[in-house]
Amino acid sequence: MEKMITKAELDECAQYINSCREELSKRVIGQKEVVDGIITALIAGGHVLLEGVPGLAKTLAVRTFAEISGLDFKRIQFTPDVLPADVTGTLIYEQSTGKFSVRKGPVFSNVVLADEINRAPAKVQSALLEAMAENSVTIGETTYKLPSPFFVLATQNPIEQEGTYNLPEAELDRFLLKLIVNYPSLEEEFAIVKTEGKASEIPVKKVFNEHAFEKCRQAVEAITVDEKILSYIVSLVSVTRPDFDRKADRRSATTKNDIQRYISFGASPRAGIALLKCAKVVALFSGRSFVFPEDVKSVAKQVLRHRLVLNYEAAADQVTADDIIEKILDLMPVP
Repeated sequence: MEKMITKAELDECAQYINSCREELSKRVIGQKEVVDGIITALIAGGHVLLEGVPGLAKTLAVRTFAEISGLDFKRIQFTPDVLPADVTGTLIYEQSTGKFSVRKGPVFSNVVLADEINRAPAKVQSALLEAMAENSVTIGETTYKLPSPFFVLATQNPIEQEGTYNLPEAELDRFLLKLIVNYPSLEEEFAIVKTEGKASEIPVKKVFNEHAFEKCRQAVEAITVDEKILSYIVSLVSVTRPDFDRKADRRSATTKNDIQRYISFGASPRAGIALLKCAKVVALFSGRSFVFPEDVKSVAKQVLRHRLVLNYEAAADQVTADDIIEKILDLMPVP
């Protein structure tokens, strides 16, 4: 029997989330999508890929979130000479005892900021992404569980390509969300400049502790989803695939011309699971015990944009993954 969630529990979780937003806004001006995305991913139990040019408060947002949640925080600056052992840890020979001891790497933390992950070679990327997938790390012959919660935020710079190693599509699929960090508005930038770069010194309160985290996760598990919403999620994901059965869609010609011709590879079933989890968290943000189609649509870009592999025709026509997702949302009937 499914657990029912009470109005009081929903209100309590909404209060935790709003308090978290308020504390983050003391240091991070604007960037509402980034702030909500980080909170969403943590509650949903996933990892985040942040893409944006330097200087847009990505590191500040992550560090501040770790402070207000009381979680352990580590930052790894990725460069081409970083080794897998620099991330996961290694065995150290103790000459005095003649034995090996374990030195755990920075990945053994609750919140890990993988700064400029695309600057690290494939072996290092794989070491981190394996930890993300398995929640454990093997050092020598022993496997060690990572702390709970374990939350990775990886950043990448979209404008520099020299000296970078792009993440393969199979590894990108491991990230729950991809958030685009945009430039602030004029009003927001005025407020940022006014701080004179001292935003990190502004005191914040610890408002999102372990109790709040568990409460929110339990609440998300209790949120109900109608089967029509589930069918809608599956349809959104399925239409991105080249082998999609277009006969099932009465607007097949439009779907084929506007979507299919730009996509080489579509989203995996993991995308549908991610859409469901994130839509539940969005419902929790609003204090509801059930999911609306609008909840699914609100997170569709963040969930799908890094899971679509576009072809050369899309590049020639200057069509982005976000453009494709917008067309899908417009074309698919809403339950």
